[in-house]
Amino acid sequence: MEFLIGDAGMAALGKAIAIAGTGIASAWAEKAIGSAGVGAMVENEAVFGKALVLTVLPETIVIFGLVVALMM
Repeated sequence: MEFLIGDAGMAALGKAIAIAGTGIASAWAEKAIGSAGVGAMVENEAVFGKALVLTVLPETIVIFGLVVALMM
């Protein structure tokens, strides 16, 4: 099995960092927003739509990371 050396290896490492970094950041943000959204829905069920939208928004960060990785 050959190891990736040089430009190809650095490109692969950059792609991995872009996707992993955005995935971890998105999961962290979603955890905080999701728990706050559930707490708000316990008190007032009318905020379900707003909490759902705010929970989905961090997923766009992963899409940006994927786009950056594909552009490399």
